[in-house]
Amino acid sequence: MQLKKYLISCLLIISISCNNKKTYTPAENAIDAGREFIDGCLKGNFDKANFYLLHNATNDSIFTKLKEAYQQKNNTEKQQLQTASITILKVEEISANITIITYSNSFSNTTSVLKIIKNNTGWLIDANYTAKGNL
Repeated sequence: MQLKKYLISCLLIISISCNNKKTYTPAENAIDAGREFIDGCLKGNFDKANFYLLHNATNDSIFTKLKEAYQQKNNTEKQQLQTASITILKVEEISANITIITYSNSFSNTTSVLKIIKNNTGWLIDANYTAKGNL
């Protein structure tokens, strides 16, 4: 009887652990994708930001560097980023599948740009554009 209770408890814990992975809603448009990506990066929620990233070798490398830079910040800077608000300065629809968003946040007030593309999986961030500025 004790063994049975122990096994049931273990199975329950394993079941809960397996379902602990958070899922994110695909972006319905470029602005949603950009906002969710920026929000994830500001708050240190890189699982969320990664969900909205177009995955290829270049973007994954840039994303890793972005994550490492965030992790090297001190706790005060991280807290300020987490509470920063996003300001969308400009939205340029280059085509039906490409949008460029110019934005800043209330912590750094530095202007940045994101290229968001629509492919067969939805709207995703092309980090290479942010790093190099190539359409």
